[in-house]
Amino acid sequence: MIGLLGGTFDPIHYGHLRPAREVYRRLGLAELRLVPAATPPHRDAPAASAAHRLRMVELAAAEFPGFAVDDREIRRGGKSYTVPTLKSLRAEIGATPLCLLVGSDAFAGLPTWHRWEQLFGLAHFVVMERPGAPLERARAFPWAMERVSQDAAELGEAPAGRVVFVPVTPLDVSATRLRAAIARGETPSSDELPAAVWKYIDDHRLYRSAAR
Repeated sequence: MIGLLGGTFDPIHYGHLRPAREVYRRLGLAELRLVPAATPPHRDAPAASAAHRLRMVELAAAEFPGFAVDDREIRRGGKSYTVPTLKSLRAEIGATPLCLLVGSDAFAGLPTWHRWEQLFGLAHFVVMERPGAPLERARAFPWAMERVSQDAAELGEAPAGRVVFVPVTPLDVSATRLRAAIARGETPSSDELPAAVWKYIDDHRLYRSAAR
């Protein structure tokens, strides 16, 4: 099975990486691909350029065995809708099971995504949630309940179409807060960013305020 984690990654941080590693290990994925967006459709334009964000993702992925970087959305350009990304990847991997990792908040908003109903024909959804905080899933995700599997092993039995909920260790790290701290001249802690990513940010003076 191949895992896929998309995002703006502005910058990528351990709040993205460590929960993804838990899923990678829990599901026994063959590979987990990080997919930086070119232009995210549901938020403001990124502060760092696509080239800078891609390089930071490459540096971060090098720290995690089994992680890889997929730059297809940046190469495609424009708004980074998920359906064309998955169709492009599906054309390459055939019937290999594909698992799209999303947070529970993002999954709750899935019906607002572009052509969202097509997504279930292209990938499984792995919803990362906080341990000990059970969701009222039938109320939060009524459109998904018939697809929910209690056994994650079922994901390997089909290319797409199932939903599993996987508890992960939450990390209180936010790209918004990191950018604000860097703009104030602060150095992120080693629990927030990979050292190689911070060095790249510092060397290229990313996220600095105009006054500095």
